[in-house]
Parts: sequence; C-alpha cells; structure tokens
Amino acid sequence: MHGGALAGWLLMALCAVSGAYCLLRTRTGTPQERGTARGEALMGFGMAAMAVPAAVLTLPEWAWAAYGAVFGAAALRALWSARRGAHHLHHLVGSLAMVYMAVTMAPGAAGAGGHAGHGAAAGGAGGIPLLTGVLLLYYALYVLRSAGHLIPAGTGVASFAGGSTEGVVRGGGGVVAGGAVGGAAGGGTELTMACRLTMGIAMFAMLLTL
Repeated sequence: MHGGALAGWLLMALCAVSGAYCLLRTRTGTPQERGTARGEALMGFGMAAMAVPAAVLTLPEWAWAAYGAVFGAAALRALWSARRGAHHLHHLVGSLAMVYMAVTMAPGAAGAGGHAGHGAAAGGAGGIPLLTGVLLLYYALYVLRSAGHLIPAGTGVASFAGGSTEGVVRGGGGVVAGGAVGGAAGGGTELTMACRLTMGIAMFAMLLTL
C-alpha cells in the first residue's frame, strides 16, 4: 500500500482482527447472517493483505488480477443479495472499491503516475480522482453514521451522526441504542457494528493513499 509503513501495519492489524471476528460470526446466527459475516470476513482479510507495507511484501502481478476476480465475484453476489436487504448494497460498494483499488495498484495500470506493484510511484496519484472522491465521501458518511449508532443515544454528537434516540433507559444508567444491548447478549451486535466501523475507517484510509 502507498503510505507509511507504520500506517500500513496498523491498518493490516485492524483489518485482520475485524476479519477474524467476522469469521467467528459465521458459526452462529441465521443463514443470512452467516452469509453476511462471510462476506465481511473476506473483506477484512482482503483489506489486511492489501495493507501490508510494500517494503515488506511486493505482491506479484497475478495477485492483482486475483483480487479483481475475487471481489468482482463478491460484488455480483452482493448485487444479487441486495434484493433481500439494503445492507448488501454496502457490501456491493465495498467489493467494487476493492476491485477499483486492485486495478489502480496493478503494475502499469496508471502509467508513471500510478501505483507499481504493491506500492506506488512516489509523487503520483493513481486512479480516477472523481471516483476516488465519491468513494471517500461515501465512506466518510458511512463512518459518521456508524459511529453515531455506537455513541450513547440522546447526545448531541449521536444525533448529528445519525444515531438513534430511541431506547434510552431512564433511572438505570444503561442505554439501548436500537436494541444493541439486547442483541449484544445473543449475537454481539455492538461488536459487529464496531467491526464494520473499523473496516469503514480502514477503507477510507486506503482510498486516501490512491
């Protein structure tokens, strides 16, 4: 990944941990929830591999074609699954963003000003600026909204970021944001939301390197 080695290691660790947690989620829940968890695990591990600093590992040329094929298939699956829920549209955007980054980072994809191998030519921006900007805006809004759902309901920050004000438990000191506490006991809803938030931040950071 084009960027500092420390940032690359941090992103790799965050994405790998998120992917591992999503992999654990595939063992429980409904078939639809397990399928969603598998898609998120694939995204987490794929982002972790892409975030490895170029100084440590330079991916071979065929790896970028494999990235495009795997996440292209994931995008088609998300498109098909979007009939059953809007959340799959987010998976579609994420898969297409991974294909876009793989194409951009492929050797010779953008000429002298683009990425070369696992890193990038210093001083050149790769990709299509308008498309990169649209994706950055999408993930910025996604991160803000996801963070809003994790912030205790009723606060000004939560309301600004799209958090729910429902479910505030008065007198007990506890907060239930959209059923998060009840879901956390059975399916780890809050951890799942935090995992998705982490991957959204990581995707935003990786897009900044293009």
